[in-house]
Amino acid sequence: MSLPSVHQRGPRTNAAGGPEREAAARQLRWFEPTIVPGLLQTRDYARAVLSTKFGISDEEVEERVAARLKRQEILDRENPPLLWVILDEWLLRRPVGGRHVMQEQVEHLIAAAKRPLIQIEIIPAATGTHDGLNGHFVIADFDDKPSVAYQESALRGIPVTDRNDIAALNLRWDTLRGETVPRGASLALLEEAAKTWTSGM
Repeated sequence: MSLPSVHQRGPRTNAAGGPEREAAARQLRWFEPTIVPGLLQTRDYARAVLSTKFGISDEEVEERVAARLKRQEILDRENPPLLWVILDEWLLRRPVGGRHVMQEQVEHLIAAAKRPLIQIEIIPAATGTHDGLNGHFVIADFDDKPSVAYQESALRGIPVTDRNDIAALNLRWDTLRGETVPRGASLALLEEAAKTWTSGM
């Protein structure tokens, strides 16, 4: 997945192919190597990401930001899905929107990581290469039907339903989990990253 497509994700880019599936999932497993997952973005971070698309108007940006924040309501409802996130540490270091936006965003991740049904694990920057560098993916697991997934090409999002493809993504997920540091150490990395955005302000 090319970097421009990552930064231009619009409202049609939803976990596992759509907000309905996102809302119906028992668990969402989300890997991101380049930007914060949409369900955990702050308003200003989302605006910074979405405004990079060439030719997009301010009105369109605000509509997409509003849609993204609306999706986040599933995390605050009664019986929310378990959100399990793996992030590459480098996305905590990229100055999306500037220092203040990043400080707010990383602090938001810290607060999210302390919630009982959200788990955030970090692949340290020192890891170098890993199996997730080819792009992000999301796997939605359900109680009463097979899992579905979502990936993204340079042009559009691609729902994944084939059983063999889901198995391959499950294996990739397990491989990436092997590259992360434990939950407590991941929280410490988030807190350290927040301090780097605070210093010098």
